Amino acid sequence: MSAKSPTMKRRYRGGDYRGDWSRALLAVAVVAVLLCLSVANAVVQSTWSGVEDGILWEERPDGLVVAAIDPSAPAAAAGVVPGDVLLAVDGVPIEQRRELLLRLYAARVGATLDYTLLRADEARLLTVAVVPISAGSFPIYMALASVGLVGLLVGAAVRVRRPGHQATLHFFWLTVAFFGVFAFSYVGRFDLLDWFFFWADEVATLLVAPLFMHFALVFPERAPGWLRHRLGSRVLPIVYAPAVILGLVQAATVANTPSGAPFQQAVERIWNLEHLYLALCTLGGLALMVSALRRVRSVTSRRQLRWTVSGAVLGGLPFALAYALPYALGFDPALGLELTAVPLGLIPLAFASAIIRYRLRDVEVIVKRSVVYAVVVAAMVGIYLAFEWLATAVFLDGSDRNNTIIALLATAVVVLLAGPVTRTIQTMLDRLYYRDRFDYRRALVRFAQDLNADLDLERLSERLVQRVASTLTVDRMALLLGPGLAAGEGAEANGNGRVRESFDAPSLMRSDFLPIRWVGFDAPPPSLSRASSVGERMAGRHTVLLDDPAHRRQCAPRDVAFWRDQGLYYFVPCIAEEGVIAVLALGRKGSGEPLSSEDVSLLTAVAGQAATALENGRLYGQLHEKADELDRMRQFSENIIESLSDGLAVVDLEDRVVRWNAGLERMYGVPRLEAIGRRLDELFDPAFVDRLRSARRENPQSQGDVYRAPLVSRHAEPRRLLVHAELAPLLTPDGETGGTMLIVVDITERAQLEEQVQLSEKFASIGQLAAGVAHEVKTPLTGISSFTQTLLSGADPDDPRTRMLHKIERQTFRAAKIVNGLLHLARPGRSESAGPVPINTVINDVLGLVEHQLESGNVKVRRELADPSPVIQGVEFKLQQVFLNLCLNARDAMSSGGWLTVSTRVAGGNAVIEVADTGAGIAPEHLSRIYDPFYTTKPAGQGTGLGLSITYGVVREHEGTIECDSQPGQGTRFTLSLPLATTVTSRSRVAEAVLP
Repeated sequence: MSAKSPTMKRRYRGGDYRGDWSRALLAVAVVAVLLCLSVANAVVQSTWSGVEDGILWEERPDGLVVAAIDPSAPAAAAGVVPGDVLLAVDGVPIEQRRELLLRLYAARVGATLDYTLLRADEARLLTVAVVPISAGSFPIYMALASVGLVGLLVGAAVRVRRPGHQATLHFFWLTVAFFGVFAFSYVGRFDLLDWFFFWADEVATLLVAPLFMHFALVFPERAPGWLRHRLGSRVLPIVYAPAVILGLVQAATVANTPSGAPFQQAVERIWNLEHLYLALCTLGGLALMVSALRRVRSVTSRRQLRWTVSGAVLGGLPFALAYALPYALGFDPALGLELTAVPLGLIPLAFASAIIRYRLRDVEVIVKRSVVYAVVVAAMVGIYLAFEWLATAVFLDGSDRNNTIIALLATAVVVLLAGPVTRTIQTMLDRLYYRDRFDYRRALVRFAQDLNADLDLERLSERLVQRVASTLTVDRMALLLGPGLAAGEGAEANGNGRVRESFDAPSLMRSDFLPIRWVGFDAPPPSLSRASSVGERMAGRHTVLLDDPAHRRQCAPRDVAFWRDQGLYYFVPCIAEEGVIAVLALGRKGSGEPLSSEDVSLLTAVAGQAATALENGRLYGQLHEKADELDRMRQFSENIIESLSDGLAVVDLEDRVVRWNAGLERMYGVPRLEAIGRRLDELFDPAFVDRLRSARRENPQSQGDVYRAPLVSRHAEPRRLLVHAELAPLLTPDGETGGTMLIVVDITERAQLEEQVQLSEKFASIGQLAAGVAHEVKTPLTGISSFTQTLLSGADPDDPRTRMLHKIERQTFRAAKIVNGLLHLARPGRSESAGPVPINTVINDVLGLVEHQLESGNVKVRRELADPSPVIQGVEFKLQQVFLNLCLNARDAMSSGGWLTVSTRVAGGNAVIEVADTGAGIAPEHLSRIYDPFYTTKPAGQGTGLGLSITYGVVREHEGTIECDSQPGQGTRFTLSLPLATTVTSRSRVAEAVLP
C-alpha cells in the first residue's frame, strides 16, 4: 500500500489540476455566452425604434378598452378618453391587443393611424399620431451595462486565478447575477428574444440579493454558534425563499394575467417587491459584515471584511437608499437616479480584492481616497452649478440663458479651486480618520525635518525611535545602524534599549546592521545580516514589507519566518549618498493591524530625513572624535611643554610673548598671565636681551645659542642664575617665520658641579704635590726641631742665643703646622673620633673665641639658631675650624664694622647653616676661585690662602655642601648644608646591609 501511495498522490494532484482547469474553462465559457447575449441586447436597445399611441389598453369581453391614457400623448389631443372601445385601425378590425401591437410595430415614427372607437354605442373615427416608445436612455443603459461587465470580468478573473477556492465560485455566480441585472433589459417588443431578456433580467434581479446575503454569511469565515450549525438547514432557505416566491409569482403573473393594464400593474407590484427585497438584503448583508468585523480575530479576515464592508457601503448604500427603497415604496425616482446603480460596481471590485487579498493593508487608504475623490467631484460639480446659477441670475436676463462665457468662467473657477478644495477635503477626512493621531502624524513630518538640528547620534536615535513608534502605534520598533554608525564587535546593550558603538566609516558597506535603539522588546533584537535576503534588499535600497505577498516572495522563507517570529514585519532603509546607513524595523500596530501604504510612505519620508540626520550625526561624531584626538594631542603637547624643567617662551615678530611655560615660570619667577603679551625687554635684563638679539641677528634662519649668560630671577628673593638660551625661528605651514622660540636652560647647578669637579681635580693634583712637599719638608723640620730643643735644654736663659733658639723653635712649629695643613689637604678623611655634634654648641664656642676680635673690629653678631639645636655626625674640632675660618674671613671683610649673622635650621634631612656679613663682598671674577688652595685676595702676609680650601675639604669630609653668594658692596653669604646625625646613621645601616 505504501508503495502505491506516491502514485496515488500524483493521480490526485493531476486530478485536482484537471479539475481546476475545467472549472476555470467553465467560467470562461459562461462569460463568453453572457457577453454574446449582452451584445445582442445592446444591439436591440440601440436599433429598435417602436412607436406607441400613449394608451394603456385592457382586453375585455367586449374588446380592447382604453384603461388609461397619457395626458401628454397625441391620443389625448385627438379626443380619445378612457372607456372607448377599439373597433378597427385603418379599417382593419382589431379584437386582441396583439393585433394592435402588430399594427403599431408596422407604423413609423410620425405616422398617423385612424382609430374606429365605440363610445356610448356610437362609432367614432379619430386620427391618432404615434410617437416613439420611451425605452429609456441608451447611454444610461450602456453605463449600467458597463458596470455589470466590469463586475463579470472581475468575477471571472478571480475564478480563473483560484478555481479551487469555494469563495471564488460563490463570488463568480454573484457577479453573473450582478451582470444580468445591468446588462439584460427588454424593450417591450415581446418576441422570443425580448422575452428571454425579460426573464434573464428577472432571474438575475431575484438572485443577486440572496447571493449577496449568502456571501456575507460565509465570507471570510462562517458564523459561529447556532448560526454555524443551522446555516444550511434554516438560515439559507430563509434567505433564498423570498427570491423563489417572487419568481414563482412573476411566472404565474406572466402566464395567467392578460396583457394590458392588469398585466402592467401586476408586474410593477412584483418589481416593487423585488427592489424592496434587494434593498433589505443589501442592508442586511452590510449589517452582517459589520457585526463580523467585531467577531473575527484573524487580522487577515478583518482586513478582508473591511474590503467588503467598504465596497458594500460605498457601492450599495447609495443605490439602496436613493433608488431601490423609494421605488419599492411606490415613489417614482427622479430622472437620473438610475445612475446610483453605477457605484454598485465597487461591490464586486471590493469583494474580489478581499478574496484575492489584494493590498489588505491599504483598505482604509483606498477607501479614504475614493471618498476624497467622490467628495471632490461632487464639490466641483456643486461649485460649477452654483457659480453658473449665480452668474446667470446676476449678469444675464431671462432671454439669454445659454451664454458660453458663463460656462467658461464657471469652469475656470472650478479649475482654480480644485487644488485648495482637494487639499481641504483631504485634510478634513484625514483628521476624521486619524483623530488624535492626525496631529501626531503631521508633527512626525515636522519632527523628521528638524532631525538635522540634533547632531548627537545617541539622543537623535532615541528621539527617532520613540516618536515613530508612538505616532504609528506599533507594538515594537528597532533602529538598526550600519557599521559606519555602529561598528563594534564588542557591542553591549544596556537596559535602556540602546547600544553604545564606535565609528568605523570604512566598513560601512561590509558589516551587519546592528540594533542601537529599540522599544517593545524584552531582550535586544538581533542584527540584520547583509548576506541575508532581507539584508540584500536593504542594501539594494528597497523597502521590505513582510505583510505583502509580493515582498515575501522576494525574500527567503527562512528569513521571513525568522523576522516574523521576532515581531518585525516592515524594514525601511535610511539611504544616504554612500548607501544604506540604517534600517527602520517595525512591527504591526498595537491592535495587530498592518501598516498601510500611507504609513509606509510616511516612514519612507521620515527615513529619508533620518538618513540625512544620522549621516550628519555620524560625520559630527567623527569630527568630534577628530577634535577630541586633536585636543588630546594638543593636551599631550601642552603637558610635554609644561612638564619641561627648562623654560620655553614663544614670541611674535614684535618680541611679545605669546607662550610662557611653567618651567620658565618656576625658573624665572614671572607668572604666565603677567608674561603673556609683554615684550622681552620688559621681562629680562637688558644685557640678557641684547645677547639674545645679537644671537638672532647672527642666525636669523637657524638656531642661535647664548651660553653661560648670567640672569637674575624675579622671585620674591631674587636668585642669580647662570643660563643657556637657545633661539629658533617659529615657522608657519607656508614656511614663513611667524615668531621665535626661546628655550632657557638653568645651568647654575651644572656649572657649580663642573666647578666642583674642576676644584676636586685641582685638589687632587695639589694634594699629591702637597703630600710630596710635606714629606720632603717634614724630615728636615723634625731634625731642626729636635736639635733646637736639644740646644734649648742646655742653654742659658740669659744667653742671647737662647732667644734665637726660641724663635727657631717657634718658626719650626709654624712650619710644622703648615706641613700638617698640607697633609690634611692632601689626605682628607673622617676621623675615627667622629660623633654626634650639636651644631649650635660649636657655633657658640667659636663666637666666644672670636668675641674680642669682633668687638675690636666693631662687628656686631646676630644669632638666629634653631631650637632645638640640629645634631650632625662629625668631628667637633674640625667643625670649629670651619666656622672659625668663616667668622675670621667675615671680620676681615668688614674693616669698618658691620653685622655678622649666623643662623641654623633644618631642611630636608640636613642642617643648614648660613654665615652672612655686610662687608665689601667678593668680585665675580674671584668668586669661582675662592676655594683654590693658596688663593687669597688679602694683602701679602695677611693670609695663606688655605682657610677656605680647608673649610671646603672639611665640609666634603662631612658629606655636605657649601655655597657662596656674594655681590660687591652688598656682603657675602656662605650656606653650608650638613646631613643630620640620623640621616648619616641610616645611610650607614643601608650600606652595611648592601655590602657583604
